[in-house]
Amino acid sequence: MLTVGDATLSAWLAGFFWPLLRVGALFSVAPILGYKQPPVRLRLGLAVLIVLLIQPLIPPAPVVDVFSARAFTMLTQQLLIGLLMGFILQIAFAALSFGGQAIAFGMGLGFANMVDPQNGIQVPVISAFFTLLATLLFLLFNGHLILIEILARSFTSVPIGSSAIGPQHFMSVVKWGSEIFAAGLLMALPVIAALLLVNIGMGVITRAAPQMNIFAIGFPITILLGLALLWLTLPSIFDGFVLLLGRGFDLIQQLLGI
Repeated sequence: MLTVGDATLSAWLAGFFWPLLRVGALFSVAPILGYKQPPVRLRLGLAVLIVLLIQPLIPPAPVVDVFSARAFTMLTQQLLIGLLMGFILQIAFAALSFGGQAIAFGMGLGFANMVDPQNGIQVPVISAFFTLLATLLFLLFNGHLILIEILARSFTSVPIGSSAIGPQHFMSVVKWGSEIFAAGLLMALPVIAALLLVNIGMGVITRAAPQMNIFAIGFPITILLGLALLWLTLPSIFDGFVLLLGRGFDLIQQLLGI
């Protein structure tokens, strides 16, 4: 009869379960890997596959009692490390989505919403368009492979059982969260400024010719000019997104000591 004791269970946890926690936490919030549309079983299977592939490359984890306080601390640390890595990259995508919302409201398309495939929520159509293009750009530059590489190297720089993650790391992540507004507005600023001038011009026309129905001609003109400006500034917007994404990867490596 096969019996599983505490020693066997602890050895299994040390070799497989602890890495799976870090990988699973990352896959639950990381861009693309954490999409809500794929089934949970598929994402879990991918996380298990990644653990099996990197397991020979990572240092052995300490064997601890399953129901000890140290085991609970290790569990919390692995979850926090994975969530931290995924959250930092989500900020870059959120900043681009915020910039798209600012542009959509300036164009008069704030009421046109569609489902964001990444978060499963209703966002303006410009934000959803930016998210789809950012996803393709992330895959084009092998961002998912870079993320998995950093994940594998994190087990060496921050071994399982170490206490390398402290309050200062979370303060860095909180400061990084301000990039949602700063970087988002910076990427959308050219279009917002141009649309502001258009709206000012519409106001001048309304004052000069009050009999003109500005609502009948103003919205089509604003939308058409907004789409034209969006087409012209799209390369610079995504250049800013790529730079922000690179800063996110640099921050992850800095926090993990890679």
